Amino acid sequence: MQTTKVGIREFRENLASYLESRRPVAITRHGATIGIYVPTRPKASQADLEALRAAGEKMQELIAAAGTSEEEIVSDFRKLRRERRPRKR
Repeated sequence: MQTTKVGIREFRENLASYLESRRPVAITRHGATIGIYVPTRPKASQADLEALRAAGEKMQELIAAAGTSEEEIVSDFRKLRRERRPRKR
């Protein structure tokens, strides 16, 4: 991801727009970088949350249809992971 390079004065004047951006911003003073603003992931939208909720419900249906439980799936996963882990000598 490419970084936007701006002077400290421009950064202060346009702070709101930089805070909403997804691109990192290198902040400079007299041409030298004095800091970097790295935005975090934006908060999930309501549509994203609904999609996750629907996916969770579908997963529960699939688990029930398979005649198993979450605990059994996790147990099997851990067992397979241990078996595939390289052994220390």
